[in-house]
Amino acid sequence: MKTAIFGFSGSGKTDLFMALAGPEIGTNNRAMVKVPEPRLEPLAKLFKPQKLTQTEIEYLDIPGGGGKGQGLGPRVLNEIRPYDCLLAVLDGFSGVNEPRDQWQAIEMDLIISDLAVVEKKLDRIAMDKKKARHLVDPKEEELLIRVREMLEAEQPVRKDPSLAQAPELRGFCFLSAKPILYAWNVSEDQIGQVKLPEEEIGQVHLAVSAKLEREMRELTDEEELQMFMDDLGIKESALDRVISRTYHLLGLITFLTAGEKEVRAWPLKKGATAPEAAGVIHSDLQKGFIRAEVLSWDDFLKYQDFKRAKEQGALRLEGKEYIVQDGDIITFRFNV
Repeated sequence: MKTAIFGFSGSGKTDLFMALAGPEIGTNNRAMVKVPEPRLEPLAKLFKPQKLTQTEIEYLDIPGGGGKGQGLGPRVLNEIRPYDCLLAVLDGFSGVNEPRDQWQAIEMDLIISDLAVVEKKLDRIAMDKKKARHLVDPKEEELLIRVREMLEAEQPVRKDPSLAQAPELRGFCFLSAKPILYAWNVSEDQIGQVKLPEEEIGQVHLAVSAKLEREMRELTDEEELQMFMDDLGIKESALDRVISRTYHLLGLITFLTAGEKEVRAWPLKKGATAPEAAGVIHSDLQKGFIRAEVLSWDDFLKYQDFKRAKEQGALRLEGKEYIVQDGDIITFRFNV
């Protein structure tokens, strides 16, 4: 799953990208970033594995666009269109533009861009109807009309999940249908003071000091980093929240596998079945799926041991219809 980091020129988005990616990324504008997963450590204590593996999110730093009252521009809008999730950085430190105005400008840019796509397609459908009505998909047309009505009312498509997730519309890659995280890039002394908009469906707001986070990420000595944070009165980095909220916006949960060779976190779309989870590991596991041996995270914390959990009936055998829950520890039984 891929996330595009973008914003107006001078917003500090590259500072945030570098903070997420780390100094070792160099001049590359693409990075795989590990998702914080505290549930790996308790499993590691029990299994003492050779390897611990976290899930990852791919971030791409898109060159900035617009600014000073201008829109983002078609280049930026075209570049972010293929991505699953958007991370927009708002300049809240320079005083040049109000971050709230930037947020609203970006929302309008996404809506106007989508409206142009819809109108072009509906015009083509109208022409096709005159030539050969049977070539027009009435379901697609109905959905596009609903999308146009939303956009003309200046509402992003993401506000209606039935439209945003409609299979018939997937190929249009509507920008306003994508989940989006707005990072309000402010100075460190403003983080607890900035008033953020309320969250909406598919839209999250966080305050972060990108320059500060980048400086902290560049400190490799743990003691030096702690002294730096103590001097500024910082209790924790905001990066974990940025990454975790991105993961949530992507509609992902985590299931776990554990053994002596590896304890690993795996990303999975919320609502996926046990065979689909097996397929994340390897397609052969999904094809040959028989059963899933499942221990919920709460039951693992309760018993701290798989043998005890099995004796108490907490270690369950689930079939093909089982919907995987966040934190499930799973062993797959399969036949290839």
